[in-house]
Amino acid sequence: MTDEIDYEIDAEDLPKRMERRELGSPSVIVDDVHITYRVFGARRGGTTSSKTSLINRAINAGRPDTGPITEVHAVRGVSFVARHGESIGILGTNGSGKSTLLRAIAGVLPPSKGRVFTSAEPALLGVNAALLPKLTGERNITVGGLALGLSAKEVRERTSSVADFAELGDFLYLPMSSYSSGMGSRLRFAISTMQTPDILMIDEALATGDSSFRKKSTERIEEIRDSAGTVFFVSHSLGSVRAMCSRVLWIEKGKLVADGDVDEVCDAYHDFVAGRSNASAGASLR
Repeated sequence: MTDEIDYEIDAEDLPKRMERRELGSPSVIVDDVHITYRVFGARRGGTTSSKTSLINRAINAGRPDTGPITEVHAVRGVSFVARHGESIGILGTNGSGKSTLLRAIAGVLPPSKGRVFTSAEPALLGVNAALLPKLTGERNITVGGLALGLSAKEVRERTSSVADFAELGDFLYLPMSSYSSGMGSRLRFAISTMQTPDILMIDEALATGDSSFRKKSTERIEEIRDSAGTVFFVSHSLGSVRAMCSRVLWIEKGKLVADGDVDEVCDAYHDFVAGRSNASAGASLR
């Protein structure tokens, strides 16, 4: 129907349905968060002003012409409270700001306005973690583990299991530049799951690799989910969100449209996407 909802994950690849937990104290508080960033050389459509244009001309004096600077208001006044024991899905169409919000909660992007409070340092799990192509898989595991806060001894103890999970074989000792895209994705995922954080943030991690590895990664996420105090999960797969989450935040055009029970919000989101798709198809036939 549309790429806004993923129907390609088989039922057997989905995690088991999330059991309701007794909720504890607040773990994450998001208070009126706005995120605005600048896009260089973008077409018009963002927020610009004559004052900003003068400033931009002064800043860019003598630099190569990169085109106009456009401000994109990606997240607009989002507020919510998450508690220990919750697993929260984040839904939204492409470009809605859901991944941007996740990165703000993780501390990767500072809010332009508003505040984010967390009871522990969040860990952002995704398959897009940057690895160093000139280093071997073994060295990337070391660098990644140290970046996650593990000690050198802990990294050494876990290197073999990470390599086995990623199915690297002898490629463990070859540079990343020699890896296929699938091998690189498997290694990114394996490195990202070397430890279990109190606040876990998953961004489309279930889409990693073939069906066999997706099953392995799903099982690993289940283990992490069951141990972590609070889980945030961004995905286009409504099946995965229904299985893994008890609550859903629906973000559209940077705004929080709905915050509630997983089935109620998923049903509403599905109807919204289906209606938009049908409207687009009808317009194209006119």
